[in-house]
Amino acid sequence: MPNFTNFALDEKILKLLNEIGYEKPTPIQSLAIPKVLEGSDVIASAQTGTGKTAAFMLPILHLLSQPDYRAAGGPQVLILVPTRELAMQVADEAKKFSKYLSRTKTVCIYGGVPYPPQNRALAGRYEILVATPGRLKDQLDAGRVDLSRVKIFVLDEADRMLDMGFVDDVEEIARAIPAGRQTLLFSATIDHKILPFSNKIQNKPHHLKVEHDPLTQSHIEQRLYYVDDLEHKKSILEHIIKTNDVNQSIIFTSTIKLAGELASYLYHRGYASEALHGDMHQRQRTKTIERLRRGDFQFLIATDVAARGIDIASLSHIINFDLPFQAEDFIHRIGRTGRAGATGVAMTFASFRDRDRVVKIERLLGKPLEIHIIEGLEPRAREQEKFKPQKNRRSLYGNKSNAARTFSKAPAAAAARGSKPSWDRKKRA
Repeated sequence: MPNFTNFALDEKILKLLNEIGYEKPTPIQSLAIPKVLEGSDVIASAQTGTGKTAAFMLPILHLLSQPDYRAAGGPQVLILVPTRELAMQVADEAKKFSKYLSRTKTVCIYGGVPYPPQNRALAGRYEILVATPGRLKDQLDAGRVDLSRVKIFVLDEADRMLDMGFVDDVEEIARAIPAGRQTLLFSATIDHKILPFSNKIQNKPHHLKVEHDPLTQSHIEQRLYYVDDLEHKKSILEHIIKTNDVNQSIIFTSTIKLAGELASYLYHRGYASEALHGDMHQRQRTKTIERLRRGDFQFLIATDVAARGIDIASLSHIINFDLPFQAEDFIHRIGRTGRAGATGVAMTFASFRDRDRVVKIERLLGKPLEIHIIEGLEPRAREQEKFKPQKNRRSLYGNKSNAARTFSKAPAAAAARGSKPSWDRKKRA
């Protein structure tokens, strides 16, 4: 594998990389950096946590350091992202990598915060604009942003933008950028929705894909726990927290209500916990993430608003208390741990009725999730027998007949677990 010096990046960028300990590029960086440097359009796919931001940011900063990429009166680079958290993360990365590039400035705009501070930033000189689609469209309509000098257009987490319904906004923004631009699409997953979209805004892009990246396959241990019901799920969560060496963890829930209730429960049990969800003001969300980064609390209970855009090395565990609605979001969730080659553990709870969703996740991962059973907290015996590990696990995640299998409604086995569920539904109500 090459070193970053093999890419002939600007010496000031190489100085910074050496300073922060970046020695060897990841697979997606090795593929993407040369293509971006040569000016090609790129559609790139690699799993979360594999260094996609640096894969486009480093060559962009190198190009901006060249005299012919300098121009006044507007940004030279537009990076469009789906969420506020990811916008802040990407902007922070741009500022970090451009530390010694004194003439390169980044501005970041996103919704959920007052306009005046962003308006003042947009009125100054800057080369890189990181934005969410809605806020950028507002600023374009107000005449505060001029995209006529953009030479590089980046869509980060393009699949998420399409899933969130930003297609029309993105296409309108693309029409405001010169046709001769370089367009880069980066995403954790590339599906049937991405390719037709790419055809509209890109010119003969190079397709780059990293299959079964070792960061996810080896550095993140996967565990699957089958659960009978909500109380059983909570009992398993308590056991995991008590018996595992958890440094910091994000616990993902499917609803805002449950995120708040779970955070409150853990807090009253003596665990430093906070909730993060879409009903919070942006200032609250930013403060919560910064407190997590500082280590002020151990557990962040979050909806999928936090699945992308959080890059904190101290996150040792991810717990999927609820399964995501889309299998692709599973990749983004577990990618919050095991960052930059560190080890991590991802634990997933699923009922037997969720088996079809588990199958989709396993197909996306290209391997089965390893089933774990806690002594004294076993799922119902009659259901458990159906999913004992087998020699040929392909049938568990590659066969539609198994995915469609129906399950009996056996009575709960709370007595067999040896204790009353730790949470009381009436108290939660």
